[in-house]
Amino acid sequence: MTIQVAVTASGRMSLPADIRKRHGLTGGGAVFVDETADGIVLRTAEQVLARARAIARQYDKADGASVDDFLANRAAESGQ
Repeated sequence: MTIQVAVTASGRMSLPADIRKRHGLTGGGAVFVDETADGIVLRTAEQVLARARAIARQYDKADGASVDDFLANRAAESGQ
């Protein structure tokens, strides 16, 4: 869905109420602005957090990626 919104001379813009409602921004809130090669993407804090968790999950399964693995390796290296 593409919607045109006006940007004021001071840089303000308003998201339509139905979009704010769908994304849980009815009481106000923050959005994060990503500038990409294709343009500008707005994301809610919840969306940014979900994306970060998805990236972190990729590394969770890697051998030696946990803090416990790191500490065990350091202890082994020091001969403890």
